[in-house]
Amino acid sequence: MSGKLEEKINSLVDTLISDYGNDRTIDKTVTFDHPDKEKVIDIILRLRNIIYPGYFKNDRFNLYTVRSNISVQLEDIIHNLSQQISVVLRYNSDFENAPQHIIEQTAEEKTLAFLDKLPMIREYIATDVEAAFLGDPAAFNKEEIIFSYPGLFAILVNRIAHELHLLGVPLIPRIMTEHAHSVTGIDIHPGASIGRYFFIDHGTGIVIGETTEIGDNVKIYQGVTLGALSTRGGQLLKNRKRHPTIEDNVTIYSGASILGGETVIGHDAVIGGNAFITKSVPAGARVSIKNPELKVNFSSDKPVQQTELPQDEKWSESK
Repeated sequence: MSGKLEEKINSLVDTLISDYGNDRTIDKTVTFDHPDKEKVIDIILRLRNIIYPGYFKNDRFNLYTVRSNISVQLEDIIHNLSQQISVVLRYNSDFENAPQHIIEQTAEEKTLAFLDKLPMIREYIATDVEAAFLGDPAAFNKEEIIFSYPGLFAILVNRIAHELHLLGVPLIPRIMTEHAHSVTGIDIHPGASIGRYFFIDHGTGIVIGETTEIGDNVKIYQGVTLGALSTRGGQLLKNRKRHPTIEDNVTIYSGASILGGETVIGHDAVIGGNAFITKSVPAGARVSIKNPELKVNFSSDKPVQQTELPQDEKWSESK
């Protein structure tokens, strides 16, 4: 390294160290009291191994019985999840100044309480697989859905994260769902409550907000937003119902936006593609937007032909 380059590096270090002294959130230099994102992702994958015991290989261990396999993975999850919860509990004001032994005890209790929910999570996931298979004529079999459907993975991660969210675990649930978001393009807040037989078809671009409530047998296509009417109030809106309620047996087609905490989509309703909804829809209703005008340009030497899209009482699913 040349003397000139070393001098420049030292100058940059001095500048950055000085800049770190501005007491902003980004200026924290303590590196051992934050959650480990890679470990959180590893926990997701190990939980997936337990939820689907015969589908995903456990690369770390060569074990030959279900009992030994599950036992080893549970020990691994308990250790790592307890450790990560111990780290994030101090973000909760109730534990900010708590003794370390209280933090560790609480983290272990929350970890075990979460693991007690695994049979329930598996029960819900089984219904999600069934809904995907019955609702998608392009599905070859249920194994294809488990191995490859991004919507099912996003739902799985949400069901895991939601239970941790209900237990009051900070940060970790959001890290989990944002990992699923980055992998699938499906953004589901861990606070969202989702019933049985939930099917996300295609999925890319779906957004489901924190206070959304979704009933049973709901089907959602790509590009759907279940969001808030406005977030300009920022933190003043915290803990308010800002996102819609979707009742049982509702289908929402691609590109639809349903906004607002007071907006309820009644059971058995069908929401057509690209609909923009800010008011409640009664049970059994079929909502669609007016068909747009279609213009077809052939070439510069031919006139523009205009035609309206044909009225169609039925929505068809493209497969």
